[in-house]
Amino acid sequence: MQALLVSGADAAARDERGCTASHLAAAHGHSYTLQSLLRTGADVNVSDRNDWKPVHYAAFHGRLGCLQLLVRWGACVDDVDNNGNLPAHLAAVEGHLHCFKFLLRKMGSVTHTLKARNDHGETPRDLAERFYKDNILQYIDGVEKEKEHPETQEVLAFPAHDAAFNGDLLVVRSLVRSGVININERDDKGSTLLHKAAEQGHIHCLQWLVEMGADCDITNDAGETPKDVAKRFGHLAAVELLAPRTGNGNSSDEELDANNIKFFETHGVEGSTDSKEDLTLDEAEKRNARVRAYHKIKELQRLLEIAYSNYRQLGGVTEEEKMMRKEERKVEKAVRELEAQLEYERVRREKLESQLDDYRAEINQLREGRGKTRTASAASVEAETMAKSCKDENKEAVSLQPRRNATTPRNEPQRRGSRLEKKSAANRWRN
Repeated sequence: MQALLVSGADAAARDERGCTASHLAAAHGHSYTLQSLLRTGADVNVSDRNDWKPVHYAAFHGRLGCLQLLVRWGACVDDVDNNGNLPAHLAAVEGHLHCFKFLLRKMGSVTHTLKARNDHGETPRDLAERFYKDNILQYIDGVEKEKEHPETQEVLAFPAHDAAFNGDLLVVRSLVRSGVININERDDKGSTLLHKAAEQGHIHCLQWLVEMGADCDITNDAGETPKDVAKRFGHLAAVELLAPRTGNGNSSDEELDANNIKFFETHGVEGSTDSKEDLTLDEAEKRNARVRAYHKIKELQRLLEIAYSNYRQLGGVTEEEKMMRKEERKVEKAVRELEAQLEYERVRREKLESQLDDYRAEINQLREGRGKTRTASAASVEAETMAKSCKDENKEAVSLQPRRNATTPRNEPQRRGSRLEKKSAANRWRN
């Protein structure tokens, strides 16, 4: 499928029934193929001619793994088909209890889901009765029995369980440390605090309970460990936390060992029919099939490495190398652009510095010229002042001359000489 998608295959192509590849992958339980389709942008809520979406196919065929994957990718679990059937109706028809439980928890209201009727007026209970699905009927009876009691009854009877379900670590820690409840206390369904926290994926509560010594191998009335509950609701982080501490669990961090038969004993999602052979093979056959599949995977990986090596020796370029070369070209182009920008900024800076030097020189010249102008103007003003004073004195002397001639004519040559001396002195000062 990945090769087809890389080659340009249309993930939205339909067959004569209007089914896309996503519908078929969900129907046959191929969760990895379905994930590849969703990663390429396939519509998670695409409908066929009967208005069935991939989530309807997964619920009808009991593909819990695909159902969890679709919900994580945003599939609507409250959409109906042309007959008004919810995915929960289809799971009830076929008796897929794990899928029915999962859908019931994901719906907004459990009561609304159980009372929802299709176009024929049938509820999930009616369909389970008509097709003799006793496991669905027993589960619905238990849920409806709970609804008959007040909503706070369970909270009052098991306050720590309610706190663990809601992720309230402070209340859980207080109740456990004060000795009000035991850390492995069970409720009326046999669930412990770990079961409640695992159901909602509250990692911080799970981590604290495990550190305080909570038993990870306790099973509830449905025979599920906390790890099984976390796996059923698709909380992968909780599964990874609980798997190493569960007696028959397989840690995802543990290195696979083909010689370790226990690794293949409980592989996959409990209650899921994602593998078609799960319907016909017994436990030993399924284990042997998983061993063969694992060896086949290792062999294919080895052959793939050999093929890559031969391809490179023949001068071929792999997709990874193409991507690396493309990235290198992008980096080189970016470096060249930055160097050109740096050179442009350097030249621009030099021009600005040259202009700044010219402006400074011009400012100095203007300052020197302004100083000379001030000195010359001051000298001219002083000369004009002296000339004016001399002129005033001459006028005064002229105005006094007739009176002196009338009184003392004998001294006229002497006065005339003094005037000539003053005039010559003024001319010398001007020069």
